[in-house]
Amino acid sequence: MYFALHVTLCFVLPFLLHLTLASPAVSDVYFKPRPLVLWHGMGDSHSSAGMLEFVSMIKGVHPGIFVHSIYIEEDLSADQRAGFYGNVNEQVEKVAEQLNHIKELEGGFDAFGFSQAGQFLRAYVERYNTPPVHNLITFGSQHMGVSDIPPCRPGDFLCEVARRAVKGGVYSSWAQNNLVQAQYYRDPAAMDTYLESNHFLTSINNEIADTRNKTYAHNLATLETLVLVLFKRDKTVVPKESAWFGSEVADEEDIRPNFSNGYGDTESRQIRLGATPSPSTTIIPMRQQPLYTEDWIGLRELDKKGAVVLETCEGEHMQLEDCWERLVKKFAGGIPA
Repeated sequence: MYFALHVTLCFVLPFLLHLTLASPAVSDVYFKPRPLVLWHGMGDSHSSAGMLEFVSMIKGVHPGIFVHSIYIEEDLSADQRAGFYGNVNEQVEKVAEQLNHIKELEGGFDAFGFSQAGQFLRAYVERYNTPPVHNLITFGSQHMGVSDIPPCRPGDFLCEVARRAVKGGVYSSWAQNNLVQAQYYRDPAAMDTYLESNHFLTSINNEIADTRNKTYAHNLATLETLVLVLFKRDKTVVPKESAWFGSEVADEEDIRPNFSNGYGDTESRQIRLGATPSPSTTIIPMRQQPLYTEDWIGLRELDKKGAVVLETCEGEHMQLEDCWERLVKKFAGGIPA
């Protein structure tokens, strides 16, 4: 019996040792956080000081997490410019190719989209989603477009030039193919022109019946969670409820008597620059949008299974101080399936 046990151990122990050395550490297999992808907002770049600081804070919350910051151009100045100038459909296609070549993302990832990048990442999910997104978190994004062009920071010449160009001819063919903000401009008083001219937002929202793409709805509905973050004091995004798939009512006579703003917020009122001030802005909330009721993009399906989360941050547009950590803890760094 001793001989048999000795022989068995002689053969088995080296085999077990080989498996141990050849296999990844147990902690790597079971406890490494799911990768995270970030897409910066307008006026920023993939590796700006602010983005690098945020990546560092995320890694402090989730040690060992792999974070990729999306870029349109590797040069920081060119990447910043691409947030104002370029064809968004082409940019999303370029990002899809970029993500598909990153080995760490092969099993899927969570994604944070800051401001306009939120709807750009949603476009990625709807059109590509290889590798797949698990949790998509959008911060102050313009899912139902904007009815005014975001204001510029003092001294931001690049932004001012782009803003003047957009406001001068937002629905021109050139603007709709070259000015980023024009490609999600949605004037509630000029819907026919918007539907005829726009080739990005109308597409990802499946607003044109003849070209509705069922793949968009299927892909979006595969998300584990869609987190829509609204900034309560947002004056940059008009209307701010676009972050929650809300949109403005165009004319007073079109307002239904039972419409409130849909979000329990009556304090902050916004108006379009150059427009006649209105005592209030009436918002069609997400669950009353045709996009939702007819489920053009899979949003209602997601919501029915409890996968749409409406979150708020207290500050103005992209002021994350009070809310970033709880959102990172809750919706990023999950254990891969």
